[in-house]
Amino acid sequence: MKLGVNVPNFGPGTDPGVLREWARTVEGLDFDLLMVSDHVAVTPDLAERYPEPFYEPFTLLSWMAGITTTVRLGTTVLVLPYRHPLLVARMAVNLDRLSGGRFVLGVGAGWARQEFDALGVPFNERGRLTDTCLDTLRRAWREEAGGDAPSIPVWVGGSSGAAIRRAIRFGDAWHPLRPTLPGLRAAVANHALPGFAPRIALRLTSAPVRDPERLAGTGTLEQVLDDLDQLDRLGAETVVLDPYHGDPRATHRPEEAWQALATVAAHRRTSS
Repeated sequence: MKLGVNVPNFGPGTDPGVLREWARTVEGLDFDLLMVSDHVAVTPDLAERYPEPFYEPFTLLSWMAGITTTVRLGTTVLVLPYRHPLLVARMAVNLDRLSGGRFVLGVGAGWARQEFDALGVPFNERGRLTDTCLDTLRRAWREEAGGDAPSIPVWVGGSSGAAIRRAIRFGDAWHPLRPTLPGLRAAVANHALPGFAPRIALRLTSAPVRDPERLAGTGTLEQVLDDLDQLDRLGAETVVLDPYHGDPRATHRPEEAWQALATVAAHRRTSS
């Protein structure tokens, strides 16, 4: 099972220098994948958790492709209805080629109603628009390649039944965000998934977390390592660790997240 990292590409403490260190840290710790998130208009419903500056993911990952050599690069998740699908198809192919085949396209339908309004995209049609975008993406890639689509993995985010059906129909993997282990077990047991690549929280605590609704990846180091082992047994090909917990002030202290990632990476290497 491979491990990735969700890097905060937003917030008051985030600038090009910090983002460069994030890329060097993730690759230097031998993680397999570096992912960033997506918002276009930072509306009031977003600003409390994901404030400016917010670095656009295709632009940022293209820059990161030039300062890394081996780590894969991806989106967790690109909100598909925000952009024309042919533009997404072109940007994804270009980034994949420029990075030497390292791009993973994680996508979702979105949730921020005010952002949809600001962009003039109907919020209540986001599911249908996402399906249409995925279908257009696949057809555009096949046509450009003369029948053979590029080998860009498409991970479909979301935990709803509609999201799981979308992953089965269009995706290479289902990519649920910050789930619980019981919820993941039920979904894996009840669906014939094309693949399984969750993004889980990463929050290390000194005492065990006993909450029955505990998010996967939260708790003592022993709990987190056990979560990873259980996800491996469930069939996860990749698990993305998310060290951001909703407080923008934490972007001023990336060293705390780097230390947690280094701790998990060191223990995973020892046990493998």
